Amino acid sequence: MIKNMPGMPQIQRLHHWAYKCRDAEETRHFYEDILDLPLIHVIRADTVPSTGVCDPYVHIFFAMPDGSSMAFFDLGDGQAPDLSANTPSWTNHMALHLDSVNDVMQAKARLEAHGIDVIGPTDHKFVISIYFFDPNGYRLELTHELSVEHADYIAVAKETAHSELDAWTAEKAATGGRASQTRQTV
Repeated sequence: MIKNMPGMPQIQRLHHWAYKCRDAEETRHFYEDILDLPLIHVIRADTVPSTGVCDPYVHIFFAMPDGSSMAFFDLGDGQAPDLSANTPSWTNHMALHLDSVNDVMQAKARLEAHGIDVIGPTDHKFVISIYFFDPNGYRLELTHELSVEHADYIAVAKETAHSELDAWTAEKAATGGRASQTRQTV
C-alpha cells in the first residue's frame, strides 16, 4: 500500500452500465415493452463531454427499482456492437435479480411469447437463472438467489473464494496460461 494514500470510499450501488446499441428505438422496445424497464432519460449530443470529441449520439437510460439503470448509446451508424472474437458469447453478460423462482419462470414464458429464445432454467446451486440475448447481441441473465435454500453452499463459497482463485491462478501459471480443459457450463 502506498503511504498516505486515501482510503477508497464505499461504493454504494450500480448507477448505470452503458453499452452500444444498433438502434435506440429497437433497444427501447426490448427493454421497456418486453422487460418492463421504463425509459427515464435521453441525452442527445454532438460532442462527448468526457473527451470533447465530436461524435453525435443519443444516450438512453432504463430504470430499475433499486435506482440503478441500464443505459445504451446509439451512435447513429445502425451497426451492432463488435463483440470480442476471443470471448465466448456466454461469458460477458448482465445478470438481473428477480424476487422468486416463480418470477424467473414467468419471465421465461413472457420472453418466449415474444419469440425470444431462452436457455434454462439453470440451477447453479446458489441461483436459478435463464439466459437470452437482446437485439444487440448482449447476453442477459434473469436470476433468483437461493440464499435461504442453499445457505450452507453460499457460506462455504464465501469461505473458500480466495483459495479457489489462488488455485486457479497457480494452475494457469503452471500450464503457461492455459487453464484446465474441464469447464463448467455457466
